[in-house]
Amino acid sequence: MTSQKTWPVHEAKARFSELLDTCLRQGPQLVTRRGRDAAMLVPADQWRHLEQRAGSSYRNLKDWLLAPNPNADLTIPDRRRFKRRKRPRLDG
Repeated sequence: MTSQKTWPVHEAKARFSELLDTCLRQGPQLVTRRGRDAAMLVPADQWRHLEQRAGSSYRNLKDWLLAPNPNADLTIPDRRRFKRRKRPRLDG
């Protein structure tokens, strides 16, 4: 998988076609809302693969991902820390 891009929700909405194309070429893409992780767009074939790996012991992929100790060899991308900018002082 190549580098994952982070898409603010307003940009993801305005450029959805590009977001989808990038997802299909480069893999899962992260969508953020107000600077926080909100959703991940994942290619359908990767999603189906994850669902199959979840096996029959879980009702669905969500249950498997939220399990205390999911048994998988998932590649988890590095999380980036965003630095907040300092608020300008308004009193002078």
